Amino acid sequence: MSIPTHNYSITTAYKKLLADTLTPVSIYLKLRDRFVNTILLESSDYHGNENSFTYICCDPVAYFKLNNSQVTELFPDGNQETYHLPNPKDAVKALYRFAGSFSSEKSTFPFITNGLFGHMTYDAVTYFEDITIQPASPETEIDQIFYQVYRYVIAINHFKNELYIFEHQYGDSPRESGLEQIEILIKNRNFPQYDFKITSEETSNVTDDEMRKVIRQGIDHCLRGDVFQIVPSRRFSRNFQGDEFNVYRALRSINPSPYLFYFDYGNYKIFGSSPEKQIFIKDGQAEIHPIAGTFRRTGDDQADAIAAQNLLNDPKETAEHVMLVDLARNDLSRSCDAVKVTNYKEVQYYSHVIHLVSKVVGKMNEGVNPLQLVADTFPAGTLSGAPKHNAMKLIDQMENSNRSIYGGAIGFMDFNGDFNHAIAIRTFLSKDNTLFYRAGMGVVAKSVVESELQEINSKLAALRKALDFAEEI
Repeated sequence: MSIPTHNYSITTAYKKLLADTLTPVSIYLKLRDRFVNTILLESSDYHGNENSFTYICCDPVAYFKLNNSQVTELFPDGNQETYHLPNPKDAVKALYRFAGSFSSEKSTFPFITNGLFGHMTYDAVTYFEDITIQPASPETEIDQIFYQVYRYVIAINHFKNELYIFEHQYGDSPRESGLEQIEILIKNRNFPQYDFKITSEETSNVTDDEMRKVIRQGIDHCLRGDVFQIVPSRRFSRNFQGDEFNVYRALRSINPSPYLFYFDYGNYKIFGSSPEKQIFIKDGQAEIHPIAGTFRRTGDDQADAIAAQNLLNDPKETAEHVMLVDLARNDLSRSCDAVKVTNYKEVQYYSHVIHLVSKVVGKMNEGVNPLQLVADTFPAGTLSGAPKHNAMKLIDQMENSNRSIYGGAIGFMDFNGDFNHAIAIRTFLSKDNTLFYRAGMGVVAKSVVESELQEINSKLAALRKALDFAEEI
């Protein structure tokens, strides 16, 4: 099937403001009721200038949507096309072609000014690998791959207290400028807030005993040599009334992380506080930061320092980490050369857990579609196991519900394929007044069942605390 190509030239205007009296949350609250599908991306990782930005995007003008091999593309001029992928693996080319429909001068700003913002669910692996994933669970079913292009991108530089409003016009029929309107909305001192209330007890898709059985199955598969490691997961949910943005506000306060995000799609919302990159690609360089090895924090600095040393010395946690570093190297090697580990087994502290983190980098081979590299490394080994293909097949048999966004990726890509996504962990899916959240554990041959069961609770501690806190703000 021949798919028409498009070329929408982009013209950009911007305005710079002082941001010392403005916060990302207040700006988002002012814009979300005026513009549907407004999204927010933040980072609490201010170690480098590149991570010191917040982005708020509003007024979507185009999108790419893929479900069950059916692609729907909407363009800025209102033109819409729907077609079926002859081969599921054509998804990579289709998304890259859609991104290539937009052409603009290379930005002179050292931060994001425009691009595609969206997500891939765990299910999207069926477009990248020869594997079958169980059908979507109706209660958590969302778009498998969904990216939007926005008219307005607001970038806040927290180091310099500067705010930029970018307005993008697409094609040959520019709309009347709305920069002044956005500025007025941002400077408005008033914004609506709504209450949030939990209306049910927490429920899970499996009982503790059923989860213990799953963990034992994972250990057996490791002992038989089917896999070296496997990452089964468990889903929880709670019903609510009111504004779930309060949960995001609570979570960003309780569990600040390198990736903070709130994506509003109307009939569902995805928001979270993820510590881990899916993959980062920029100017032909790619990097993955495997996180594997988890101990619970105590709240006592001296005790946490002892726990961190114990984590470093723990043979089970080290074995898990080594396997996933090797997996990251192998995944990058499919489309990169000069692959190397630049940081190995660093201890990193988060609000409720201590993790072991490494950094694996590679240089993309000449002529490689950057999204093919995304496909090669999706999903993260830390959410599946090793060997990845066998682990995913076993996970699909062991888990009784579709993962939906959990273990997928969410973030930004530019029109040339540069890519920066978080793994969708420590993440809520809000749908039909229900919040769904999920966590897994890295099971190896030496795993202890009760320790693995507790690992889920350690990883979800911040999310549960955020739910309680959200009712008070």
